[in-house]
Amino acid sequence: MSDQRGTWQRLMGPMWRRIRLLVSRGVLKLVDDSLKLQGVQVTLLGGEPAWAERFQQYGMTSHPHPGAEAVVAAVGGARAHLVALSVDDRRYRLKALAQGEMAIYDDQGQKVHLTRAGIVIDGVGKPVSFVNCPDVYMDGNLHVALDVNDHTSTMQAMRDTYNGHDHQGDDGGPTSQPNQEMS
Repeated sequence: MSDQRGTWQRLMGPMWRRIRLLVSRGVLKLVDDSLKLQGVQVTLLGGEPAWAERFQQYGMTSHPHPGAEAVVAAVGGARAHLVALSVDDRRYRLKALAQGEMAIYDDQGQKVHLTRAGIVIDGVGKPVSFVNCPDVYMDGNLHVALDVNDHTSTMQAMRDTYNGHDHQGDDGGPTSQPNQEMS
């Protein structure tokens, strides 16, 4: 019986080691974003450093910080060909989303959050730019908390000019200010 067990262990041992090493957790140390498929250096459990190709969802990309965590798989069980299947960073992850909600976010708190009530874009006090966008269409009202600026003047400057204007009347004298102000 012991001889059969030894034979089984000798035959199955290499396969069992490959299966155990197939998927690992790791911590990111470096990112090489210059490659066609991003490369990440990870430290795997046991302190083993290794490079892996990082697969991301089509149309979505990020450059994670060192210290982010990864799930790494060995293609065909070979540790020489690692791929990072998922990278997350618990330090910056948005929490308390309602079921069905999703968001994109960064380490500075900026986010686009698809909530149950609508879409929230939060630039945390930084500008939100629409680049190469010649027209913006909407089928509802535009509500602006502060001022509207077209890079030559502001809506408030237009109001001030209109509300305080006068011009020459038919009798040659100035007219009075408008009796209905722009607000």
